[in-house]
Amino acid sequence: MSEPASISASIAGRYATAIFDLAQEAGGLDALSSDVDALRDALNSSSDLRDLIASPIYTRAQQEAAIAALGAKMSLSAPLANGLKLMAQKRRLFALPQLLKGLADAIAEAKGEMTADVTSATELSEAQAGKLAATLAKQTGKTVKLNVAVDESLIGGMIVKLGSRMIDSSVKAKLASLQNAMKEVG
Repeated sequence: MSEPASISASIAGRYATAIFDLAQEAGGLDALSSDVDALRDALNSSSDLRDLIASPIYTRAQQEAAIAALGAKMSLSAPLANGLKLMAQKRRLFALPQLLKGLADAIAEAKGEMTADVTSATELSEAQAGKLAATLAKQTGKTVKLNVAVDESLIGGMIVKLGSRMIDSSVKAKLASLQNAMKEVG
């Protein structure tokens, strides 16, 4: 991990722990979970929001006002809204993506869930996704949520990342393995 990424993760980790603890004490983990999902979607879809958290041209006051307005518009729970305001005051909004990941991980751990990142060559049907989630849940003993992405360069098959494990059953990986084996022979 690079030094700036490590610093961002460290900063985000402290804020995530504090926000999570406050939400858990108030019994608002479900609300926090939906807020994290909504904020992640907003961050992914809005270039203006990404600019706000990353650009040094905005003052603390501008960032704080924008984040307060965003929190009110999205009806964010008090622990998250106040945490974001504090991050704006301290000019720490650049760590927002890591904060959201930290909160999602903490919520999943508290609920006994795991998230699997699945990249497939074609879009999975609901039946396929359900069967994959059930198989992974059986292996881990936890409820598994899927983050599914499509990468047509895989040709066929899929790549599943669950915690520290990765299963690559893609045709692309099998072809690369075959190509390496052929190089060794010839």
